[in-house]
Amino acid sequence: MVASRIIIAGVAVAAAGGAGYIAKNMTAPPAPVEITQGPVAPSIATSEILVLSGDVPMGATIDGNVSWQDWPSDAINEHMVTKDREPDALEKLQGSVARLAMYQGEPLRRSKLIDAGQPFMSSILPSGKRAIATQIAADTSAGGFILPNDFVDVIMVRRGEGQGTTSFQTETILKNIRVLAIDQAIQEDEEGRKVKVGETATLELTPQQAEIISVAQQMADRLTLALRSVTDTQEVVTDEADYLVGGSGRRGTVRLIKSGVVSEEGARK
Repeated sequence: MVASRIIIAGVAVAAAGGAGYIAKNMTAPPAPVEITQGPVAPSIATSEILVLSGDVPMGATIDGNVSWQDWPSDAINEHMVTKDREPDALEKLQGSVARLAMYQGEPLRRSKLIDAGQPFMSSILPSGKRAIATQIAADTSAGGFILPNDFVDVIMVRRGEGQGTTSFQTETILKNIRVLAIDQAIQEDEEGRKVKVGETATLELTPQQAEIISVAQQMADRLTLALRSVTDTQEVVTDEADYLVGGSGRRGTVRLIKSGVVSEEGARK
């Protein structure tokens, strides 16, 4: 009996010692973990440039829609407006007008601006081009679906009479002509309407095309604009009604328009 009690007491002491060891390990703080730091990303050099903080439609001023913003120095080119070169650019550009539509987040470029006080239409005309206005109506402008920056053909309609009958002659006198404006609108309105019915269309023409349409306006009973598909605007036009203005390059003649008929006579000295 004495031996068995000694054995039981020994087992109890061993169990108590084991429990105490386990409890001590559970409450001990965890061993520190060594953190290996990865490679540090290289810092990017930046400079401040003027960036559009809001959309600016063609013909609108940029006031309130530009601000300084950090930009990667490696991505800056000479067309951007930087604070290092022009710290007072915000004040200098007050009242400037957008030559083209610009959008939020786009770096500001001077080539897209017209200085305050300069005429807008002459500023957006490409070099060597002319702007000519011609009368239109809904029935002569694709039902009013022609918008600024669309491309059109100009069709001349003339009435002819003979032997008691009335006939009509049609001829496409100009092709692939860009529309600069409908009335005073140079783009879609802010409400996004897709139809613009106006009374005049301003067309972008070469000097000779301007002469052609000026003659056609006197000859025609009606000028009609035919809207072209956007996929056809790259077509190179090689023929137009240059006979209306003496396309052969002859000099010393006077062109006469009588009853819708063009004739030429030698100029009197």
